[in-house]
Amino acid sequence: MPKIKTKRAAAKRFHKTGTGKLKRMKANKSHILTKKTTKRKRGLRKATMTCDANAKVMKKILPY
Repeated sequence: MPKIKTKRAAAKRFHKTGTGKLKRMKANKSHILTKKTTKRKRGLRKATMTCDANAKVMKKILPY
């Protein structure tokens, strides 16, 4: 049986942690930043974990 290819788009956006969870960066931090509060933008800098519903699908396209 052949190896499964990794989806490169997902590989650039998600990183596996030591426990196997998926870490991602938050959205809405690229443009139209003038109307967003400083507090909101500061919160968007930090990485977060992918929710369990999406993580199940993501682990299939990120096998390694």
